[in-house]
Amino acid sequence: MVNKERIVHKFIEYVQRDSETGNEGKFSGFLVKEMKSIGMKVWTDSAGEIVGSNGNNVYGYLEGNLDIEPILFSSHMDTVKPGVGIKPIIKDSVIYSSENTILGSDDKSGVNAILEAIRMIKENNLSHGPIEVVFTICEEGGLRGSKNLEYNKIKSKKAFVFDSSGEVGKIIVQAPAQDKINVKVIGKPSHAGVAPEEGISAIQVASEAITNMKLLRIDEETTANVGVFNGGKVTNIICPEVEIVAETRSLNNEKLRVQSEHMIECFKKASEKYGAKLECEVTNMYKAFKIEKDDNLVKTVENVCNKLGIKSNATSTGGGSDANIYNYNGIKAINLGTGMSKAHTLEEHITIQSLIDITNVALGLMLREQ
Repeated sequence: MVNKERIVHKFIEYVQRDSETGNEGKFSGFLVKEMKSIGMKVWTDSAGEIVGSNGNNVYGYLEGNLDIEPILFSSHMDTVKPGVGIKPIIKDSVIYSSENTILGSDDKSGVNAILEAIRMIKENNLSHGPIEVVFTICEEGGLRGSKNLEYNKIKSKKAFVFDSSGEVGKIIVQAPAQDKINVKVIGKPSHAGVAPEEGISAIQVASEAITNMKLLRIDEETTANVGVFNGGKVTNIICPEVEIVAETRSLNNEKLRVQSEHMIECFKKASEKYGAKLECEVTNMYKAFKIEKDDNLVKTVENVCNKLGIKSNATSTGGGSDANIYNYNGIKAINLGTGMSKAHTLEEHITIQSLIDITNVALGLMLREQ
């Protein structure tokens, strides 16, 4: 039943259509045409205006002939940089990018699987329940597309998100919350050689604060990292200002709060010690979610994988996805592995067999009887 040639052809076509975060406009317009061509009711929203993209979230609906609840199938259409001018090549049944770009299997492997499964349903006149599809913008770097969906127009209360690296059969049932921490330390400039004692070094203050922090792996559920540190221009001036961007993640929302407060407290104490001023902002990017491994949603995926001879594995992850936002908005969602490897790097790749397998998984989930 699977059309291998078309699966590969469509995937290569999709990744060659540029859609870096914030520049999804042409690809979102293309997807609207694709979805309409296979008989879906399609519409878009105005999320792009809110998040700063030239594209919008794309919604699709396919009426079912089985009297069962609708299920949402979702992937994101944006890619990380460098994602312009992708030139995929096939070596030994594995698809790579041939130039200095990512491949874009994150997340066009998910887009491809969902749309190809619907094509197969339509071509073979297969019975199915109502199918909802959402392709989001600006997932990379903040899940901003899914945060601005028109949830009042989504009927489904359960969702399968096709957006995890790792083997097909991987089922993400738990993912962390994330806080983004922006800090500005404001010291006092003075000449470093003539009157250093008259200055307050923002670099010294920030460095002492960071030295006193618990960072990296905090425990089995929690991580923290200082990723950006900017300050100073010349060596003969006591640095008057430093900007820091950090993050905390945890599978436990309370532990996330405690870790973020700890990091801010370190900045406060160091600033007070040296007489510096401090500006802090903590932004929660998304909440953690946990779906029990014996939940019916998980069992449905396991049953489909079992029928296909694919080994399933329900597990947790250290990264967020649109599944976090769906769960927060009352749609029970799990994230599925599509077979992509080394996402966000120039070594990103995916096997043709993975493209076939994840398409079959999508089809099996669409054809479920309950």
